[in-house]
Amino acid sequence: MKGTVPLVKARETALFGSKAVGLGQAMRDGLPVPPGFALSGAIVEAVAAGNDRAIKQVAKTARPLGGPLAVRSSAVDEDGAEASFAGQHLTLLNVPSSEQLGAALSEIWWSANSDSAISYRQRVGLFTRPSVGVVVQALLDPQSAGVMFTRNPINGADERMIEASWGLGEAVVAGQVIPDSYRIHRSGEVLQRTPGFKKIAIRTLPEGGTFEQQVPPELVERLCLDDGQLAELNGLADRCEQIYGPARDIEWAFADGKLHLLQCRAVTRSGS
Repeated sequence: MKGTVPLVKARETALFGSKAVGLGQAMRDGLPVPPGFALSGAIVEAVAAGNDRAIKQVAKTARPLGGPLAVRSSAVDEDGAEASFAGQHLTLLNVPSSEQLGAALSEIWWSANSDSAISYRQRVGLFTRPSVGVVVQALLDPQSAGVMFTRNPINGADERMIEASWGLGEAVVAGQVIPDSYRIHRSGEVLQRTPGFKKIAIRTLPEGGTFEQQVPPELVERLCLDDGQLAELNGLADRCEQIYGPARDIEWAFADGKLHLLQCRAVTRSGS
């Protein structure tokens, strides 16, 4: 069963999905992607069906990463320019070790085959059963994280739009905080900084999973990115556009003093 490859070797979208292949390309081009591997839809389905050989294979592959792990869907037709499956397919953060990976993969497979996910597929014109590839990576413990559009998605202006908060970026993606927002010209000039209202930070639990940590009052409205970090993000936007093309939707995190790329996909077209 051809089912597991290091992320840097993920090249076949039909096997591993666009998210895995995009991150693999980023690694091959030297972008700062956390280490991990890609699982094909076939092996994820086998794990979800309780296939013992498949469960042992993915656990063995994951063992060198240690833990904790971030486990994300990479369905074959996910995250294109016409439709984004954000919110439809499950992401599991802080899976403690390779021994718990099988259960995590089963949850993700079932999320992609849920009534709501199938209904969404039909609304965007996809009537085939999903092939649910998965990306497994070492989980970061970010100081700050968020999303960035390399071009203004509202008016098309040639500027970066960034939203950021403390802790894991899921607080921003899931709308659990009012994030800090920034606008940066392609030249690097910071056009606007607007503090958000960040009462919680998503953090990891020792036993696995995440929780909502209350942010100290003095940090709730303090900007969580400095000028040096904004310059790094602008540089990352440049590199992503060089590799993937214009108008990218990027997820990123600062952890251990370094910027990491978590995802880079096409901006979903309005009205899709």
